[in-house]
Amino acid sequence: MTLIENLSRWASGLDLGDVPDRVAGFASSQVLSQLAAARAGAQHPLGQAVIRGFGEPWQANAAQSAFVLAGLTSWLHYDDTAYAGHLSNSTATVPMAYAHALGLDGRGLLTAVIAANECAARITAAATLGRFRGQNAAHTHLAGAVSGRLRAEGAPAQDWINALGIAFSMPPWPSLRAFLGSDAKVLSAALPVRIGLDACDAARAGLAGPRDILEHPDGFLAAFASVPLPEAVDLALGRRWHTETLSFKVHPGGPGLDAAVDCAADLHRALGPLTADDIDEVVVTTSMYTLLAGQKAAEFCDRERSPVSALVFCTPYAVATTLLTGGLAGADFALPALADDQRWRLAAKVRLEHDAGMTRESLLSQAPFGEALRQAGPRAAKWLEEVGTQWLVDLAGELSPPSESFQAATKATPARVEVRLRTGRTHSGERSIPVGAIGPDTRARHPAMVRAKFLAAGGPEETADIAADLPAASAAQVRRMLSLALR
Repeated sequence: MTLIENLSRWASGLDLGDVPDRVAGFASSQVLSQLAAARAGAQHPLGQAVIRGFGEPWQANAAQSAFVLAGLTSWLHYDDTAYAGHLSNSTATVPMAYAHALGLDGRGLLTAVIAANECAARITAAATLGRFRGQNAAHTHLAGAVSGRLRAEGAPAQDWINALGIAFSMPPWPSLRAFLGSDAKVLSAALPVRIGLDACDAARAGLAGPRDILEHPDGFLAAFASVPLPEAVDLALGRRWHTETLSFKVHPGGPGLDAAVDCAADLHRALGPLTADDIDEVVVTTSMYTLLAGQKAAEFCDRERSPVSALVFCTPYAVATTLLTGGLAGADFALPALADDQRWRLAAKVRLEHDAGMTRESLLSQAPFGEALRQAGPRAAKWLEEVGTQWLVDLAGELSPPSESFQAATKATPARVEVRLRTGRTHSGERSIPVGAIGPDTRARHPAMVRAKFLAAGGPEETADIAADLPAASAAQVRRMLSLALR
């Protein structure tokens, strides 16, 4: 049996009764969190352009709704991640679009979301040790779209096998220059969602895809992964739930800068109102992951002329904004906020430093890379050397065995922020796991975190109330939840 066959047969038969309550709870939070991301995207000029070009989020054509939702939710980096991948731009949006069109109840919606998460995360994990990571791994959304739609429709396994085979026969290969340097990134999730949905239509019409497209020597993993991990695709189905590795974004911005923004928010609360003239220097100590992402984006950053796609990776701007205002929101990546001279003057005083211990911590936590490294074992050295030379191989050291479950998963992207005031005083804060990233705090508090995120985006309380008890929601309640959320 091929990887696609095994995964399809499991996911097509998944029932919410097969899913632990804690995992279903993560999916409920994921739905509300992604609706918050869609609201934030729709309020931004780029999101408004998506709506002008492709229509409102809820349309009679569910595929078009899914395309618009994916186009609203990804580029501000207000979307949720997991091990492995930025899942929600397909694994939540496609099931929501089809739930709205087909009249699914809460159980049906959640089952589709979880099935899509598990399929998309596993295929993404299999290619994690490769050249495409994070949102640039657009192939995540091929799996998310196919599995999210077909589980919502109750399609048989044979349709899944053919649709996934067709979708992964022609996976997207994004250009990093376009991804960081232009508005094309707005469609980086929407376009693969459309490919995946078209593959479903092709399979329904009788077209067949290659069943071994993932693991074949001339297939997807051979082309996309430096160290392919085909075993990740169907390992411990129904026991290792990738859905419970979800990290919920509580503010926009690239994942590498989350902890630094959290520290800056804490410092703002402690220090009170500041101006750029009050501060001599800000030192952000962080991991190689954050530094490399910032360096790649820096060539495209030019104050208010910066494309949003690069600006969301700009740690100096995000930290400066948070120190001055106390937070970071979607409006901070648009005019008039981008024309605020105070922010750019303070951003020029922000200096980034590398900490090897932080790099090792981020490298070895389950997300975003650690579990893939453990699964690869000695094979991981090839990818580590490609990314950071032999130094990174030595830093990672001996790897422990893969996790038997993800109930204790973490996502560490550490940072320390030190503010040196003109008065001579120095204040600092440090955080390992950002607020909302998977870890003990998020496991305990994610429903409250996500509710606050949704309400802060202007969402109505009625939507949040329905989402809080989504497994018990009727079809009418689900439709009302979705319709109200983006009104």
